[in-house]
Amino acid sequence: MKLLKTKTKRFADVVEAAGKPQVYTLWQKPAQDRHLQSEIKNNRVMTIQKSQAGSEFGMVGFKEQKGAIYLIFPKSLKRFENKRIVGINWDLVKTK
Repeated sequence: MKLLKTKTKRFADVVEAAGKPQVYTLWQKPAQDRHLQSEIKNNRVMTIQKSQAGSEFGMVGFKEQKGAIYLIFPKSLKRFENKRIVGINWDLVKTK
């Protein structure tokens, strides 16, 4: 019997695998932000959005949207591509 691959992953599992992320604030257009472009290329960016129900979820990659929050992780998130990241725990995010 084959196990089904889940389309969701818990935020805590992502942090365990890729390290504690930092919130990234956009101060300029994303295309002109060299640091952000480098992190996107290295698969270290996660976009956090609110669902219509009001809960938060994440997606690997940069998705420019109003109200989105961007997290940059110390390690690649490639293994979590195409998964919905649920259970966002803001206690696991680095504060400066």
